[in-house]
Amino acid sequence: MTTTRLLPSLPPPPRWAVRAAHAAALVTLPSGIWRLLLAAGFTAGYTETGYEAMGFTGWGAVYVVGLSMAGELLALLTLGLVRPWGELLPRWIPLLGGRRPNPRTVTVAAALGAGALTLGLTQFALWWAFPHPNMTPLGNTLAGFLYLPLVAWGPLLAAVTLDYRRRRRAAGA
Repeated sequence: MTTTRLLPSLPPPPRWAVRAAHAAALVTLPSGIWRLLLAAGFTAGYTETGYEAMGFTGWGAVYVVGLSMAGELLALLTLGLVRPWGELLPRWIPLLGGRRPNPRTVTVAAALGAGALTLGLTQFALWWAFPHPNMTPLGNTLAGFLYLPLVAWGPLLAAVTLDYRRRRRAAGA
């Protein structure tokens, strides 16, 4: 595996940080795919009445697709902490393209995101402790396993953020 070289003055990210950033981008996929199946009309573990009660049709489907897309796009931002496009924004980005993001702003935003994700998604580690009457037993188990990777998103982002900060401080940038 090759190391990613960012700014010449910055040390390259360690292999573990690159892997953690990629893992953070991948942990949203299982639940996102499951939600896309719901939007496509599959009950995906819900009972028929439970599926109808959740409102996954019409605007509900748009919401579910948007939630899946937003989650994956936010998770992909973690890669910017270890990739060159996170040091110099691509020119095609409106208003910000071609600029270097402020490292303090990036660090604070990523740290706040990591904290919010950790607090908000830890509940999925306890999925099986709460009854889900609108789901079949198999669907409840399947949904629990598909959402379980989200628990790792916040800690992975936190680890990559700490490495980003460490490398920036080491370079004096």
